[in-house]
Amino acid sequence: MTTTVNIIAQRLVNAGVKHAFGIPGGEVLAVIDALRDHDIQFTLVKHENAGGFMAEGTFHASGAPGVLVATLGPGVANAINFIANAQQDRVPIIFLTGCVDDNEAMTYTHQIFDHQALLAPITKATLKMADGAIEETIDKALSIALDEPQGPVHVDIPIRIATAQQTNRTTRNRSTPQYGALGPNALKHALAQIKLSRRPVAIAGVGALQQNAESELCEFLTKQGIPLITTYKAKGILPEDHALSLGATGLSPKSESILLPFVAQADLVLLFGYDPIEMRAGWRNVWGDEATVIEFGNLVNTHYMHQSTQHYYCDLKQVLPQLNTATESEPRWVNGEISSIQQANQNAFSSDKAWGPHAIIKTTRQVLPGNTIATADTGAHRILLSQMWVCMQPRSLLQSSALCTMGVAAPMALGYKIANPEPPVVAFTGDAGMEMVLGDLATIRDAGLPIIIIVFVDESLALIELKQRTMKYENAGVDFKETDFVSIGRAYGFHSEWVEDTQTLASELKAALPREHATLLACRFPRQAYDGAI
Repeated sequence: MTTTVNIIAQRLVNAGVKHAFGIPGGEVLAVIDALRDHDIQFTLVKHENAGGFMAEGTFHASGAPGVLVATLGPGVANAINFIANAQQDRVPIIFLTGCVDDNEAMTYTHQIFDHQALLAPITKATLKMADGAIEETIDKALSIALDEPQGPVHVDIPIRIATAQQTNRTTRNRSTPQYGALGPNALKHALAQIKLSRRPVAIAGVGALQQNAESELCEFLTKQGIPLITTYKAKGILPEDHALSLGATGLSPKSESILLPFVAQADLVLLFGYDPIEMRAGWRNVWGDEATVIEFGNLVNTHYMHQSTQHYYCDLKQVLPQLNTATESEPRWVNGEISSIQQANQNAFSSDKAWGPHAIIKTTRQVLPGNTIATADTGAHRILLSQMWVCMQPRSLLQSSALCTMGVAAPMALGYKIANPEPPVVAFTGDAGMEMVLGDLATIRDAGLPIIIIVFVDESLALIELKQRTMKYENAGVDFKETDFVSIGRAYGFHSEWVEDTQTLASELKAALPREHATLLACRFPRQAYDGAI
């Protein structure tokens, strides 16, 4: 015999989980105790929303699902933004919450509401533990969270059930779903189109990462001479200094103006794990009417952002080597179009200004090692960063791409660093985003990890202020006074400095790398510095 919470903890360990995040409450104390007993490190956070993004960071670092723990009522409600983000950004999360027993809920109302009703629209599933089905429930939660498209699953644990004795049965560990390989006959049409195409282009999204098909995709593109565009989530799936890399796109009108005309010229568009949830509305049906569009991956197209000529529901790791048997009969993109696009991208996102957001990103990329993991908060700086930050490997620029929520950079950086302390980790955040999550500085301090935080300080919601002016509205609700981030950082035990030129920034970044505690660099520049930049 064993308890419910011990079964839950053991199944999480079997799934590779080593970390969990949250705030204790009386209803989840047994859960937290069981996690500790099974060597799953529990990190106390200051807010459940931030704890969720820390859990997401561990997923990107380890591949194991993130775990967030919350007590009933306000604990659950505080996590709503993160859970919605995980659903849209395809992040596998197990959200463990405590709840009162059903008989208590009939007559006791303090902090009580229907967790499952609240969470059902923004999770892949919401389950409730019941006697006699504990292993089945947690196994189902893990399977649903990890199967494509990945996402959050909620598990409600009644107080009495949490500590109840359960028969210690043996069930199989979750197996990875296997999608049947497509034989040569099934791929005959695709192989013929690849062979005949003279102007092919590939677009890859997060689905290619979820299927761990990075190496197979790189090999295919390189052999076939097909250029690649990625979503922001898929940055680095092909090293961005590669001769066939056209960089990432999704939210930048300036990037669209360069890439969309190129895509419209294509005679063949190949989509690999492409999920348009990351894209602006301008990416609806962008290919020409004469183009053949072939989609590969496990995302069923119910979004209608685009339509394809043919859709192969498949495992990319199995299919890409078969596609690579196609042989080209003539050279592709023979008029230098690929290098022209690369040069246009580089020119579009460069600046001759000695200081400002361009200079901050460029200097940081030059100083920090190639294996640096960067996280980005939502705002104008994120769009610019996503275009300028060169990724040499996948999952090396982490952000909220689909929901585009603020307050993610610092907690996600901490979660990654907790799970993988080896590479340097830098968090880029705007001043408004940093103000949202100042309490996370205490969590970073307590973790004792050398994260670097760069704050873009321009006293404005720059992206919204730019839209406001573009739409000819009066300035309202977008500007604010400067916060003394340096004093706040020092109060939390950070090495903190104001930075207003590239020389100081480079010097501070070099000094931060060997430092054993966290660094906060508050980079000041004038308002409206993003005009014409994104």
